[in-house]
Amino acid sequence: MKAVLCKSLEGPDALEMADLPDAIPGPGEVAIQVTTVALNFFDTLITRGKYQTKPTLPFSPGGEVVGRVIATGAGVEDFAQGQRVLAYIGYGGCREQAIAPAERTVVVPDGIADEAAASIPIAYGTALYGLEDRGHVRAGDAVLVLGATGGAGLAAVEVAAALGAEVIAAGTSDEKLKLCADRGAAHLLNLTGADVKEAVRAIRGGKGPDVIYDCIGGPYAEPALRGIAWGGRYLVIGFAAGDIPKIPLNLVLLKGCDICGVFFGRHVDTDPAAFRAQMTKLLDWCAEGKIRPHIDRMFSLDETKDAIKSLDARTIKGKIVVKP
Repeated sequence: MKAVLCKSLEGPDALEMADLPDAIPGPGEVAIQVTTVALNFFDTLITRGKYQTKPTLPFSPGGEVVGRVIATGAGVEDFAQGQRVLAYIGYGGCREQAIAPAERTVVVPDGIADEAAASIPIAYGTALYGLEDRGHVRAGDAVLVLGATGGAGLAAVEVAAALGAEVIAAGTSDEKLKLCADRGAAHLLNLTGADVKEAVRAIRGGKGPDVIYDCIGGPYAEPALRGIAWGGRYLVIGFAAGDIPKIPLNLVLLKGCDICGVFFGRHVDTDPAAFRAQMTKLLDWCAEGKIRPHIDRMFSLDETKDAIKSLDARTIKGKIVVKP
């Protein structure tokens, strides 16, 4: 089979195409003939050795896949050959065949496109886990999404809206923010030159957000936290802006708020049954039209390098996928 391999930690330019033996699943695993791989911002980091997950070289990027089951390992009883499935694998997806743990694999219902299904596990899974389990979002809560125009942020906008929240989508491009309005955001905030605290209060008549979903960190984190509502929840998702913020803890005291880490990969490891339930819920929402993953671009397998570089360049709205 064809596979895109990262053989050195020099970023996407160092990716190479290779021929590998066909995938053979071990105990508890499923082999998948891959039709679609969704990419995420962390793929720009993992190919440089700068992500918290550091696979042994060589490896393939791509953490979420959709395809058909071609074989199952010992002990796997829930899947049959030919079933269309999605799987969260963390890395190893940009190849014609992938191996997935059965406990991280879910059957995809008819009527959902491969591209949409492949986009669900990481971005939408993180959003649902973060907003519902960690942020305890209830209908009527105000949710500020920092970095709302990327794949992770746009998913959070949609999930928060599906939970009945008043969503404030914040990003640095008016053009990209228009997509957030189409996906359920009640308010749009361009962060360029803005005082986040005062801008959100102006939007909400002097009130702060109940929940902050922060995908970017950097210079926006502390000003946003200063404006959070009393008893609010600040959800730490990632640091796409580059810098990891250092938060003065007196703000947590003065706001009576919580700062919650949202580490979706660890959540999946510790509670795979909850992961499968979340995937089922999100797939149902997708079938009902409550969430609609936006696919900005599709790439062939030999264009994987260009796909990841487009994430580096911050030119993407929503998600991109690779089609082996």
